[in-house]
Amino acid sequence: MKRDVVVAALQDNHRPTTKISAAKRAGSSNDMAWRLERLEGQLQKLSELVREHAEDMDRLVRIVAEDRDVIRRQLLRKHHEKVRVRKHLRESASGNGLDS
Repeated sequence: MKRDVVVAALQDNHRPTTKISAAKRAGSSNDMAWRLERLEGQLQKLSELVREHAEDMDRLVRIVAEDRDVIRRQLLRKHHEKVRVRKHLRESASGNGLDS
């Protein structure tokens, strides 16, 4: 008897859903079209953001490379100055040593 009640309840709750009304199908396709348009818009926006990010990264790489080159030139200039000073000190020390 319990089984009959359960089977009857299941039959009442689970009516066949294969017969979808035309309005529901139209609403569903409209909803799907809206979702598709929204996804396409989001994809376009994401593509723009990725492109802008790549351009920003390229600019940063150029800036860092330029800064690195400037720093390298400054260090090289300081090094050459130290070498000139050492050379001058050696020459003046050896010149003083010969005169004494």
